Amino acid sequence: MKILVVEDQARLAEFLRQSLVERSYTVTTVGSCASANDAISETSFDVVVLDLNLPDGDGLDLLSEWRRAGFLEPVLILSARDTVQDRIKGLDLGADDYLPKPFSVQELLAHIRALLRRQATVKQSMLEHNGLRMDLIGHVVHIDDQQIDMTSREFALLEIFMQNVGRVLTRTLITEKIWESNYEIDTNLLDVYMSRLRAKLDRPGRPRFKTVRGIGYQML
Repeated sequence: MKILVVEDQARLAEFLRQSLVERSYTVTTVGSCASANDAISETSFDVVVLDLNLPDGDGLDLLSEWRRAGFLEPVLILSARDTVQDRIKGLDLGADDYLPKPFSVQELLAHIRALLRRQATVKQSMLEHNGLRMDLIGHVVHIDDQQIDMTSREFALLEIFMQNVGRVLTRTLITEKIWESNYEIDTNLLDVYMSRLRAKLDRPGRPRFKTVRGIGYQML
């Protein structure tokens, strides 16, 4: 499981990193809004632990921006702002949980485990967007009630886009999710699969994907 820790206090960030690594989590630590944005655009995370008082902005504004952009991963706010109104605001803006400082490591770990369990049980079984419908259980895709035949890898690639409609996904993020082995990843392989998706899903005057030069792809 991969966790992003957004915390500008270096000693606390390192303490959190070590505590989580000892429990077999893969951890990335960053100390600003800008570096957090860079991190989530480059790879995927199972949970984000977010401080609010960051040197280049407010963590609540960052969280709100993420949710508007379609970032759906669980976010646990970890902050010294501990009034009831602070917690309500954080949850209303899209946080999945809120843990005030100071805290115990055991309590933090329990919150993270709860978020991971919740994430595993609430995954949607049906995704729909702009006439396109994906049945994740039946492994079937329809466009306007017409079934579209897809390979398992094409289906997996489409699922990533359907779960992140409107969000620009980097090539690195996509390939990490689709190809488990680096051996399988070829420079042009993702482009080949994107061409296949476009051939099957695009309609005249109705493209479904946009190529963002130098970055990746976006589902329209």
